[in-house]
Amino acid sequence: MKFRRKADQTSADSAVEPEATPTPESGPFDVSQVEGDEVHRVDLGSVLVPPMEGRELRLQVDEASGVVRAVILAGSDGALEFQAFAAPRNGDLWSTVRPQIAEDLVKRGGEATEREGRWGTELVCQMPVKRPDGTAATQPSRIIGINGERWMLRASLLGRPALDPDATSDWEDALAQIVVRRGAQAMPVGEPLPVNLPDDARKLG
Repeated sequence: MKFRRKADQTSADSAVEPEATPTPESGPFDVSQVEGDEVHRVDLGSVLVPPMEGRELRLQVDEASGVVRAVILAGSDGALEFQAFAAPRNGDLWSTVRPQIAEDLVKRGGEATEREGRWGTELVCQMPVKRPDGTAATQPSRIIGINGERWMLRASLLGRPALDPDATSDWEDALAQIVVRRGAQAMPVGEPLPVNLPDDARKLG
């Protein structure tokens, strides 16, 4: 797996050597569940991502503010974009925000239907977009929400894993390996947990 820091139009690469990948069981995991397992992970603050063969880790960074706008695992047939949010203890934030996400998509001209997946109810979405040449297209996605220990991880699958969910379990396995670090600080429910650039990416700047 490679790590890529990606600005709005430019990018730079810093290789991360592949290592043994943990077997997906009940993840994504809270950081307390993996302490001492000696698995190397890229530390992005609120999320930790182990190297995965065939996946490239990309960060979209606002160069003016240095804020990470998106964390993405990219592969040859699709991509997985994810972010963690503060949630109440023992709460079900996903059930609260899922209809809000669907309503917003419909307001913007898209469609959203529910299906039952590996982590419960998820959204299958179709969103009208414009290609670079100005022609119209439709972008499919699957949006998955996973409730954790005072956090919720929201993930969007793009490309083939959105079109053929029953035949792309390897992408769900990738999602299952992500670790969330909530932190002890008080935060409003629904606020994104901060994502930090790793040290090797900071040196690229």
